[in-house]
Amino acid sequence: MDIIEKINSSVFLTDGGLETDLIFNKGIELPHFAAFTLLDQPEHENTLMDYYNDYIEEAIKHNAGFILESPTWRANPDWGYKLGYSRDELVQVNQKAIAQLIQLKSRYADFDDTFLISGCIGPRGDGYSINETMTVKQAHEYHNLQIRALKNAGVDMISAITMTYCDEAIGIAESAKSNNIPVVISFTVETNGDLPSGQTLEKAILKIDEVTDHYPLYYMINCAHPSHFMDKIKSGGSWKNRIRGVRANASCKSHDELDQSVELDTGNKEELGKLYHILKTQLPDLKVFGGCCGTDVSHIRTICEHTL
Repeated sequence: MDIIEKINSSVFLTDGGLETDLIFNKGIELPHFAAFTLLDQPEHENTLMDYYNDYIEEAIKHNAGFILESPTWRANPDWGYKLGYSRDELVQVNQKAIAQLIQLKSRYADFDDTFLISGCIGPRGDGYSINETMTVKQAHEYHNLQIRALKNAGVDMISAITMTYCDEAIGIAESAKSNNIPVVISFTVETNGDLPSGQTLEKAILKIDEVTDHYPLYYMINCAHPSHFMDKIKSGGSWKNRIRGVRANASCKSHDELDQSVELDTGNKEELGKLYHILKTQLPDLKVFGGCCGTDVSHIRTICEHTL
């Protein structure tokens, strides 16, 4: 069964807000919000494995597939440089992340067909706002190091999370295409439901599909509360069918408000679960359910109770 058949055949869970969970719930310091640095700290040898186990058990309980998303959102050259990693060391840590997920997956051999390993990549800059932009060609070249490392490590697909503007997303899709690896594009949206660039979800999806010949496996929305984008998907054409995943924030707050928060806003879990149920009716091909900032396994459990 290839990856498209797997995605079509089952509902999938993925994890919640990895970084906010580690920082606020588990008291672990993550410089520059970079969870991948734990892979090089002996005292945290099992931290990430334990984190994923809780979500996997939830997926098994609800007879759902699971997407193991690697903790490599920040493991690209710019953020790596800030954290003291050379390009070679970045390749090594990306591959170490996938090796750990392959080891974890092997513990659940009975569910192998419903587990996918995704190599997570993030934007070159901030996931909330746009300070500098790249051309499609620049983005292709920039992200190719990480995409190639993740592919060589054995991922099933690449997931580009918190994309804020189209050209970077297109460059990532083109890089994935040149490396012959499936890719998922996930957008950050503001409280008005549009990308930080000001572009609508509809226009972003249609443009990327046009330029890349529909190369992305599917699209997702993440790092926003459902109330921020539900109005944008109430009506619309076939472009909505390309949205197959949602990883929502727990909080209704804007990105600026969350950036300035010193405490974790875990939101209203019951309300979040009900909103996911509504999203399932608005997005006919919604298959992947997870969380983003402020969410943990308890949020995913509540989402499952309302949607699965």
